[in-house]
Amino acid sequence: MAQSLKTEVPAVLQGAILPNHIAIIMDGNGRWAKTKGRLRIFGHESGAESVREITRECARIGVKRLTLYAFSEENWKRPPIEIAFLMKLIKRYLIDERPEIGDNNIRFTAVGRLEKLPADVRRELAETKRLSAANTGMVLALALSYGARQEIADAARRIAEEAKAGRLDPANVDEAAIAKHLYDPDAMDVDLLIRTGGDLRISNFLLWQISYAELWVTPKFWPEFHKPDLHEAILEFNRRERRFGGLGST
Repeated sequence: MAQSLKTEVPAVLQGAILPNHIAIIMDGNGRWAKTKGRLRIFGHESGAESVREITRECARIGVKRLTLYAFSEENWKRPPIEIAFLMKLIKRYLIDERPEIGDNNIRFTAVGRLEKLPADVRRELAETKRLSAANTGMVLALALSYGARQEIADAARRIAEEAKAGRLDPANVDEAAIAKHLYDPDAMDVDLLIRTGGDLRISNFLLWQISYAELWVTPKFWPEFHKPDLHEAILEFNRRERRFGGLGST
């Protein structure tokens, strides 16, 4: 059952404008583990703790949507043993976090080529989505087997199929029509894109949705990313002037 979560804005963010949609490229788990002399899987396990902390904080302060880049389409190229561990970790997260999702009134969803995921992971995805469907707070989206170019290609394919079937006039294919055929048509554009780990690239993530997002990169690895870092990114977002191609206030 959906619960009412009291929004609590910390003192450091009082008066700040909150991004409606925050997306995060959670990078650096493996590199962080290496600095500790541990295997990459240790970094992935530790990164799950940051997922819990940041998700809870975003829901608490009133962010409307949080999209986390959990497993990219390109990640299938990794060693089979690492992929198997990541799938096991995702499955465990989906099961273990259900009470947390419920307590924080979060509505869960996932985007990507989900059909490529193992059957047991797809089953737990569907169950977590079902159990949280009545929640009315923040939407938490996991990007799994996700690639932005693939998303746009899949949308184009569905549009072509509809046009071939006579259900869509090609003359009516505009930005709205494309957006309607993306993995989650209800997803709002990204306001703030955060990347951990220091790399200055987008890595095929939400290319359509981040057209006018503010980018914020930290050298900290994902397991090191905590609430103060999230607050810092939001404060920097407030210092930016978003012009959307116009001239702005100046």
